[in-house]
Amino acid sequence: MIAFLWAEDAKGLIGKQGRLPWHLPDDLHYFRELTEGQIVVMGRKTFDGLKRPLPDRTNIVLTHQVDYDAPDGVIVYHDPASIMDYATSHPDQNLIIIGGANLFASFTGIPDTLYRTRLEGTFDGDTYMLPIDYSQYTLTKSTPVDNPDPALRHTFEVWTRK
Repeated sequence: MIAFLWAEDAKGLIGKQGRLPWHLPDDLHYFRELTEGQIVVMGRKTFDGLKRPLPDRTNIVLTHQVDYDAPDGVIVYHDPASIMDYATSHPDQNLIIIGGANLFASFTGIPDTLYRTRLEGTFDGDTYMLPIDYSQYTLTKSTPVDNPDPALRHTFEVWTRK
């Protein structure tokens, strides 16, 4: 399976200076549940925002910087095709693309599954999710989550390719 996994606010915002513009513990727990034991792919800016490899996952960073010096525990590739080859050679793991926006754009049209956390509020930031043609997918699961802060009320959605 190849999936996109992200959280966005009501206007499609997904990031602020390489990080999430909100703190949502249950979304972080959901993220961990979906990605542990799997291959997570992120762009360099997203990885730099994390500052370390995610534990119990195969961490892949896609970057155009040929001399990018990643820490131990991170595999670096410079083109999406190499990542697809890696995923094909590891069929026991799902390939989960976690951002940022340029990385999602590099894999447009490829995912079988979309895991979207949709927040009700709007936040300040600088990175927005690319447009997705949801007519190619079916909403297979929608789990609303209440929060005392109305801006942090959110819904976990799972979209599966038709």
